[in-house]
Amino acid sequence: MGTKNGSAISRREFARRAAIVSAAASLSTAELLRAQTSTAAAPTAAPQSPATPNLSAESQIEAQSRIEAILAQYGNRLSDAQKVDLTRLSNAAQPMLDRLRAYPVGNSDGTGLYLKPLMEREKKPAVMPSAAKPAVAPKKS
Repeated sequence: MGTKNGSAISRREFARRAAIVSAAASLSTAELLRAQTSTAAAPTAAPQSPATPNLSAESQIEAQSRIEAILAQYGNRLSDAQKVDLTRLSNAAQPMLDRLRAYPVGNSDGTGLYLKPLMEREKKPAVMPSAAKPAVAPKKS
């Protein structure tokens, strides 16, 4: 399938990114962080490449646990290049997840799925049905 612009992604790339995001969402972040910080005396951070964003210690632990969970499930199917790519994508997705989790949400908040147009359009006046025409009267002869 050819794409018109270079910004479109393939279905395979979309599925790969969706799998990473869903794996991140399935992890119970708060409990995982509490358990790992209480059991680990000094967590060792993975060596970061220059392209890796600066992450806090908790974010590094979460990204590393996400990588380990994916490798535990699919590790025998992935090549070394795919494993490196998985690490890069997981570290790149972590700042976005942190910003998303920082947004305050309460129980009374509604969903954000409502479509609100940016500009109100003029409403066309309703067409009034014309009055019923009287039946033709029979001609008198």
